[in-house]
Order: sequence, then structure tokens, then C-alpha cells
Amino acid sequence: MATTVTTVTPLQIDASRIRDTLLTGSRFLLTSHARPDGDSLGSQLCLAAALRQLGKQVRIVNADPAPESYAFLPDLATIEIAASVEDTVDAVVVLECSSLDRTGVGGLERQTLLNIDHHLGNAMYGAINWHDVSACACAELVSDLIEALGVDLTPAMATQLYVAILTDTGSFRHANITARTFEICRRVAATGVNPATIAAQVYNNGSVGRLRATGMLLGQMRLEHDNQIAVLTLTDAMLAEAGCEPDDLEGIVNMPLGARDVQAVIFLKESGSELRVSLRSKDAVDIRQVAVSYGGGGHRNASGFTVDHPPTGTREEVINRVAGVIPQP
Repeated sequence: MATTVTTVTPLQIDASRIRDTLLTGSRFLLTSHARPDGDSLGSQLCLAAALRQLGKQVRIVNADPAPESYAFLPDLATIEIAASVEDTVDAVVVLECSSLDRTGVGGLERQTLLNIDHHLGNAMYGAINWHDVSACACAELVSDLIEALGVDLTPAMATQLYVAILTDTGSFRHANITARTFEICRRVAATGVNPATIAAQVYNNGSVGRLRATGMLLGQMRLEHDNQIAVLTLTDAMLAEAGCEPDDLEGIVNMPLGARDVQAVIFLKESGSELRVSLRSKDAVDIRQVAVSYGGGGHRNASGFTVDHPPTGTREEVINRVAGVIPQP
């Protein structure tokens, strides 16, 4: 009779250790990166709801408020905004942060840290590090954890999971989308949640100011290197003229990728002495390595970095570095 051998991977061991820590503890704090996006918000809210089902005490603390476009998310009002935390908990769950300083929340280093992330280049700063770069979104790991904890996926939690996956995959256009991704989406739909309704709430709920700013950005767009690179530039003056906030423009960086020739997008956001750069690309164009060269990070097709007091020529240098990672025929 053949013997079946089950191989347990290091990732499964780390996930099990996090599950056991959450089951045995009673008080937890959840956080994610500053300037939260759909994945960070959805992942935090969904995991918090799962822990509350188990009777745990849970706080979510972020450095910055959520963009207005996510106001519809269930339980969003439970997220606290604070620069630091003082109280002691059994563990802090840090979601979607390649390094602890990305949270922007002080005092976390004194706590037991559970690091759950899917970004390349994670600093492995936790007491337990569950780092799975095969996941398309941190929400995939949260979904696995929910199953491991044995809690029910409610419609509210399903909504939070779907928003996280929908936005972090660029509406299912980025890399790392697998059968696992769509299995989670199947479970989301099985709760009765309508994916089309959620997508409309995310993408069809912008302000008139966003519309004006989009026109300005596209009107001033530069096309470089035989139309392979689209460069968008946003200034505080443009925001004021359009009558919108920076958070109103989430997702606009992806628009030029709809053109056949455009392989990468550089979105330059100038504010005071700071230059924030968001990078997006198609398929094999690995713009993460450009972000890393400036101290940033992210994914192969979606990355970014910030430069304070950028030297003259920084913008052209970024364009040339992005051109250097575009495969040529």
C-alpha cells in the first residue's frame, strides 16, 4: 500500500503560527501602510471582523484617513487615525507593509508584531513573518487566514475582500492573478454580494474635481521613447484649480495603459519640496526595480517612491530608468 507524504511548506508553518497566535490571544491591534489604499483597508477591516466573530478585542489604527472613494466600505468608521499607540496588546498585526516604518504609526516596535505581506523585499521585521509574494493582494492571505480561523465570511467581509482584490490587481489586470484569486471571488459572490455593484461604488463615484483634474493631466501628458512611456505631472496648483484632493485621483495613473503602445506610466506628484512618483506597467515590464533604486518598492507592475528635494534632472533620470526596463524586440 502506497504511503502518502504531505509536505508542509515554510509559508504554511508561518500562517499556522499566526493563526495560533490570534486564537490564543484576546487583544489585538491592526494597522497597515500610510496613505491607505483598497487592499490595506479591505484587508484590515475583514480580518478585524473575523477576530470580532471570535470574541477578540480589536482596534484598527492608521496614520492617515481613507480616501473618500472608500466611504462605502462596511465598518470603515471603526478605523482610528493616530500618530502613535501607547496601550499594550497581545499582538499587532501589520498588513501589507514591507517595513514597519511604512505604517507611519509610532510605538509599534514595542509590541509583538505579526507581519503579513505580499510585496517583494519585505524586511521580515515581525516576531512571525508570513510573506507570500505569490498573492495578488494581501487580501488573499487574509482570506486564507479567515478559513484557518474557522469563521464565517459575511457579506460585509466579502465586500471588504473584494474591494481589496479588485483594486490591488488594477481591476484584474496586474500580475499574480491565479485560480486562487478567482476562487476567493467565487466565495465572495456566494455570500450574495454583487461584484458589479462594488466595482461601481469604487470606480463610478468620483468627484467633478477628479474629472477636471483628469482632463488637465491628460492634456499635459508627455509621451516618451516612441510612445512607450506616458508621463503625467500633478502639482498643488492643478489640484486647487480642479477643486479636488490628491486622494480623488486614485487609479488615474492606470489610464494611459489603455493605449496599445504605452508600456509604462510615470505619475509625478509635486507637493512643496516633495516629489511622489507612482509607476505602472504592463506584463513583463518590471518597474519595481526602478522604484527600489530610489528607496521605494511595490510590485512588478505597480510601484512607487518619494524623493525629498529632488535634484535637477530627477524627472528625466526616472524616465530613462523606466525606459531601461522595457524589453525591446
